[in-house]
Amino acid sequence: MAGNKQRVFTTKVTTHEILAGYLFLIPAFVGLTVLTYGPLIAVFALSFFNLHGLSFQFSFVGLQNFIRLFTEDPYFIDSVRVTAYFSLIAVAGCLIYSLAVAMLLNRKIPARGFFRALFYLPYILPAVALFIGWSWLYDTNYGFFNYLLILMGVEKIGFLADSKMVVPSLALIAVWQSGNLIVIFLAGLQSVPRVYHEAAEIDGANFIQRFRHITIPCMTPIIFYNLLMALITNLQVVTPAMVLTQGGPGNSSRFLTYIMYQYGFIQSHLGYASAISFIFFILVAIITGIIFATSKEWVFYEGDR
Repeated sequence: MAGNKQRVFTTKVTTHEILAGYLFLIPAFVGLTVLTYGPLIAVFALSFFNLHGLSFQFSFVGLQNFIRLFTEDPYFIDSVRVTAYFSLIAVAGCLIYSLAVAMLLNRKIPARGFFRALFYLPYILPAVALFIGWSWLYDTNYGFFNYLLILMGVEKIGFLADSKMVVPSLALIAVWQSGNLIVIFLAGLQSVPRVYHEAAEIDGANFIQRFRHITIPCMTPIIFYNLLMALITNLQVVTPAMVLTQGGPGNSSRFLTYIMYQYGFIQSHLGYASAISFIFFILVAIITGIIFATSKEWVFYEGDR
């Protein structure tokens, strides 16, 4: 009826509800402060001091730790290069492998639930036990992989003893552990509207065309999220170097996080290790910022035109 005004109903929030909301936010604020912002500020502060162990005897050195890091440290530049190389291989491999497996597990196959659990299992296995198992597979003399190469008439490969093979070999383990990415990709594939594929099939589009023009565009937000998670995870790689290679052979697997561990917990140079940690934080923040800045060009959300 003309002249009728639309009524707008508002809900009045009481003081008790506001207080309850803040009360439930307290654990999140405490967690962020104690576990994230507090340690970050402490690391930044310690990077300006010369601190050895937990003796609490420290002296202010200003930017000396950072200057030494870029001018005198024999491992820093190589560790940046090795970490970047490992992350590039591992992230690319994780995304391709997890998306391919998720697409296979999204099909109607026998024992689909069993295979989904099987591919997710490496993600939750204890890391040290997992790497010890892979060290047996990679063993130069008695490893299973070299046994297969001998059967095929190929010479043995020093997967962890060859400076050219060690990083790809460790990256393969990281790819195998990407069960969490498979689960996220699988959830994303199940949210792709089936009507798009049906319409494309009616128009005569084959599997590759449907994958390129329907699946990938619909999955770009999931790809973006998995890219960030895989990148941050693999940039912080340290366990393989500690368990399998100790940074070797030479410096070919001496990652940034591994030299932090060496300086901070083996040599007790906590101030210098804090400087490395802060530089590492800046590098990760820059890379993450670049990904966010470029995501507008290739990430599509529902409703975008």
